[in-house]
Amino acid sequence: MDVIFHLLIMSGIYIILALSLNLVLGYAGLFSVGHGAFYGIGAYTGAILVTRFSFPFWGELLAAACIAGFFGFVIGFPTLRLRGDYLALATFGFAVIIYSTFVNWIELTRGPLGIRGIPEVQFLSIQFKSLWSYTILVGFFVLITIFSLRRITHSAFGKVLEAIREDDLAAMAIGKNIAKFKVLAFIIGAFFAGIAGVLYAHYVTFIDPSSFVLQESFLIFSMVIFGGMGSIRGSIVGAAILVILPEALRFLGLPSEIAANLRQLIYGALIVFIINWRPEGLLGKSKDIKIEGPISLESKVNAN
Repeated sequence: MDVIFHLLIMSGIYIILALSLNLVLGYAGLFSVGHGAFYGIGAYTGAILVTRFSFPFWGELLAAACIAGFFGFVIGFPTLRLRGDYLALATFGFAVIIYSTFVNWIELTRGPLGIRGIPEVQFLSIQFKSLWSYTILVGFFVLITIFSLRRITHSAFGKVLEAIREDDLAAMAIGKNIAKFKVLAFIIGAFFAGIAGVLYAHYVTFIDPSSFVLQESFLIFSMVIFGGMGSIRGSIVGAAILVILPEALRFLGLPSEIAANLRQLIYGALIVFIINWRPEGLLGKSKDIKIEGPISLESKVNAN
């Protein structure tokens, strides 16, 4: 039963991460591959505030999410003119810088030694010590994330993001400040990634740089692509499958000498098969949104 709760908790944390990246990648069309950096910033900020300054959980959570959002602005604003591969390289470089900071700023992060003694979440008189209670807490934040991002993506703001994704020049032609919308997408995505980081830090009670290696960013990116860009349900399903699938493969009864490598091989083969079967992702749109011109685009953006 503990394994099930563990998978539910980790699935919930990665669902928040996938949903937050989906706003940037799937809706705004910004090719970011450094989202794990915001995840780590949230985790480290929360851990430092609670262990050194005894911040209450909600104060720590809000502060960590806001600081992660600030770094979303830091990476979003200077890269406004970058597109495609160049933006991907810039966000990847940002992730490298943040990881190096975790490793080398020993006075703040304790470097490879990490931060120990992160307490269980306590709010008012409620302590979330057991796995089942923490599962409920994570589920609560998953629902908040889904509700918030659904409201955002179905608003006029979300329509502008989709317009920018399809043709940013056309969006600019009808008077939309695309720079502002791109930066806001980065800020909002980083904000929710910071929340996921705090939840992870309190769950494991110990963090170090190995928890936020560059592969984390690619894993989150894969979840969005796997589930389907521009689909909230797709991000939920993609994150859940890619968290649960490796654990499910443990029950195949493979010989211990080859189990780890063979599980990774099967895991990778399944992903390649599904991506080839549905290039748009499991729940992605089968056809790209077509923009006929500035007039039709304006009507879509101003629909709400």
